[in-house]
Amino acid sequence: MPAACESVLEDIEDIVSAEDLKPHDRQFVRRNVFPKVRKRNSQKNVQADDEPPSDSIIPGVQKIWIRTWGCSHNNSDGEYMAGQLAAYGYKITDNSAEADLWLLNSCTVKNPAEDHFRNSIKKAQEGKKKVVLAGCVPQAQPRQEYLKGLSIIGVQQIDRVVEVVEETIKGHSVRLLGQKKDNGKRLGGARLDLPKIRKNPLIEIISINTGCLNACTYCKTKHARGDLASYPIEELVDRAKQSFQEGVCEIWLTSEDTGAYGRDIGTDLPTLLWKLVEVIPEGAMLRLGMTNPPYILEHLEEMAKILNHPRVYAFLHIPVQSASDSVLMDMKREYCVADFKQVVDFLKEKVPGITIATDIICGFPGETDEDFQETMKLVELYRFPSLFINQFYPRPGTPAAKMPQVPAAVKKQRTKDLSQLFHSYNPYDHKVGERQRVLVTEESFDSNYYVAHNSFYEQVLVPKDPLLMGKMVEVNIYEAGKHFMKGEPVSDARVHTASITRPLAKGEVSGLTEEFRRSPQNGTNGKAQPSAEIPVKTRLSSWMALQLPWQQEGGGLKILSVSLALLAVLVMFYYRGMKTEL
Repeated sequence: MPAACESVLEDIEDIVSAEDLKPHDRQFVRRNVFPKVRKRNSQKNVQADDEPPSDSIIPGVQKIWIRTWGCSHNNSDGEYMAGQLAAYGYKITDNSAEADLWLLNSCTVKNPAEDHFRNSIKKAQEGKKKVVLAGCVPQAQPRQEYLKGLSIIGVQQIDRVVEVVEETIKGHSVRLLGQKKDNGKRLGGARLDLPKIRKNPLIEIISINTGCLNACTYCKTKHARGDLASYPIEELVDRAKQSFQEGVCEIWLTSEDTGAYGRDIGTDLPTLLWKLVEVIPEGAMLRLGMTNPPYILEHLEEMAKILNHPRVYAFLHIPVQSASDSVLMDMKREYCVADFKQVVDFLKEKVPGITIATDIICGFPGETDEDFQETMKLVELYRFPSLFINQFYPRPGTPAAKMPQVPAAVKKQRTKDLSQLFHSYNPYDHKVGERQRVLVTEESFDSNYYVAHNSFYEQVLVPKDPLLMGKMVEVNIYEAGKHFMKGEPVSDARVHTASITRPLAKGEVSGLTEEFRRSPQNGTNGKAQPSAEIPVKTRLSSWMALQLPWQQEGGGLKILSVSLALLAVLVMFYYRGMKTEL
């Protein structure tokens, strides 16, 4: 024992001397102890800017890049997702490199589209980007190996994209793949009045239904979109009205099969179209999307009348896929070649000049040389001005993938032969010299012209005069190519403007009214919900509740006030806790 120690402690109790406070005295003193609140420089904690710190992981401020593959229905879904994210506060960017998260909206129709989708996922992961997957590929096959651990939003859940992105940014993996139902009945999908960012502010894409009634043996989309589910007519008309009020001058109706519209809700396509043409303003146009032969056959008379309407393009996309009845049977297309010819012949007679577009699959399993020659004869007969030629790709999980396949070299040659036939004729040569009325809606790919369409939805290139954009003008056709005509505006002709409302700027969110913009406190629910759960009057206003504090006016001061209030509450609970111990 060291010499410094004058005594030995027998027990820990010996540490307490006679002068020390006894336990009773210590308890008495504790009653008179009050916690001291440290003063802080409030100005030091207030951000000089409304933006949060650059290293913040708080959702709602990141940059998002959206890539969409596939049909106009998929493009419409992409526009809705972009609009909701922008309304919440996220920044939608065209620069994939600067984005914090990639939202990849996929197409499952053909192998090449899925290959691009898969490669984009890999590229995002290599670039340390957060990833959210959407569209038909993950909906149809969510358990694929390359999708493991990634967030997925289903095709009927796009109204919840904010939630999925928010959780993904936090580092979580979320999957929403369910269907929307009302009293057990499947709905068309997310509601139509959601915010959106139109890729082209002049064109509104409206999905009138989702899914279809067919079971084509080659189709993977059916696995994703499911059976037919139509939107009510009044909702579609309301969406069209809203679009025209926002400066839109052209509406595209889209779905997996527009001809089947309404069969699940006791109505039909002509009934919808007649309601829509009532609200189309002068100078605006309506384009009808793809319809399969079986369902349009039932409404040929009415459809001819509608397609002759001056504000409806005389255009119809009717896929034939093959001119061989045996191949059509193997495809389970539910019509024969004679049915297709009946539709085309009737419409050509009743709607003079109508444009009929069609699709053809080359090399479907079991297709013989004779079968293919029948298809070649059909194209030679009708000389379709718009023809989508597709080499057959077996999609996983489809009946056609299990059938004996046509050799790849044969499929490739047939595709080449049909393409050569298609390019052997020029459908617009006879129109040189005509005077046509066209609606100008976009810019050409080479940026040298504006793109317009005449009443038959034939492409007409016009000079890049900003005064023409969004207007219906008259032009003289002076040149024709395989896929286009060129027109010079007539100087003395009347110019029609579809709407007195200025179109939204590119990237501007649709569906946000001025009142909605001025009142960020409107709304009571910050989470996206199925339409049945949100009253109509609060649907749009509820999106403003998604703004974060620093996005609102005076956001920095609000954060300081809330922080001080929370500190006061904590002090109160601490003091009460000490009294309880006593």
